[in-house]
Amino acid sequence: MFIYIRQKIGTTLLALWGVASLVFFLFTILPGDPAQMMLDQNEDSNQLEVIKTKFGFDLPITEQYFHYLNDLLPISIHSTDSTKFGHYDPNIYNGWEIFNSEKSVLVIKAPYFRTSYQKRGKPITEIINETLPNTVLLAVSSMIIAIIFGFIFGIIATLNKDTWIDHFLQLFSTLGMSIPSFFSAILFSWFFGYVLHKFTGLNMTGSLYELDDYGNVYHLQWKNLILPSFVLGIRPLAVIIQLLRSNLLDVLTEDYIRTAYAKGLSRFQVLFKHAIKNALNPVITAISGWFASLLAGAVFVEYIFGWKGLGKEIVEALNQLDIPVVMGAVLTIAFFFIIINIVVDFIYAYLDPRIKTL
Repeated sequence: MFIYIRQKIGTTLLALWGVASLVFFLFTILPGDPAQMMLDQNEDSNQLEVIKTKFGFDLPITEQYFHYLNDLLPISIHSTDSTKFGHYDPNIYNGWEIFNSEKSVLVIKAPYFRTSYQKRGKPITEIINETLPNTVLLAVSSMIIAIIFGFIFGIIATLNKDTWIDHFLQLFSTLGMSIPSFFSAILFSWFFGYVLHKFTGLNMTGSLYELDDYGNVYHLQWKNLILPSFVLGIRPLAVIIQLLRSNLLDVLTEDYIRTAYAKGLSRFQVLFKHAIKNALNPVITAISGWFASLLAGAVFVEYIFGWKGLGKEIVEALNQLDIPVVMGAVLTIAFFFIIINIVVDFIYAYLDPRIKTL
């Protein structure tokens, strides 16, 4: 078990390094000048040079890459020269000094995602703390909807095998897996938030907290969670229907199921006491994996519905070339994705004793 955990930690660190490197070089070579975007229409050559020096845009790309990884690492080394980019500032890094010399300092700190280019130097960690809970709430709500309706429809499809009900549910699940989430979001927003607004009372766009008409007080609006949750939950819902139906049909052909029928158990008792339990392994694994995917898949759904989450923040940051926000958000999502997948491996090993973790 220790070797397995050590391997997982090594794989996680390697994957995070790969994501960080890919994100850095991808957004560094993007067309456009972040310094000019920060100045907007008030471009001045002197101010432009000051901004480039302040944010390290004038450094070679390899040196920028080193400073970027140095900021992300929990143990980092910084210059003590305040005139150099990336010098150690206790108010910024908020770390513990391990070693201090005249020219450099070695510190232990939390990963530093830097500050926003467009939001007046607002720390990226603060932006993530404000938006990530909304994205997690949306992902959890979507998965709850997918689990509830996926199990109901999956069982109904199994009990009505090869009937029109089964064919309809299979068609529904196929469409659910094939239609992109952003397209479903546009349809749901228009149909339920505009066409049927008088009957549903739902809005085309809106977040969890909305300002009142006077712009003074934020009010909790749970109804704004309904449409994006259903849209984001359609694809995992379709997967659960297909997986549960397929596995239940396989389990129902086993010898112990025939034995249960021979003992006089009803179809309902056989299904819920014996069959479902043994058909859950791949379904639970899919549920866990899809929850990680929903964090990344919420980007366009949040933007279309105006849901103030991490995904909407990414789209807006891309439009403004606010690269630190994009990089910090992508790394955060990647970290959660990797951690959840590791947890899934342990869950699957626990559910299936045939799988060895050594």
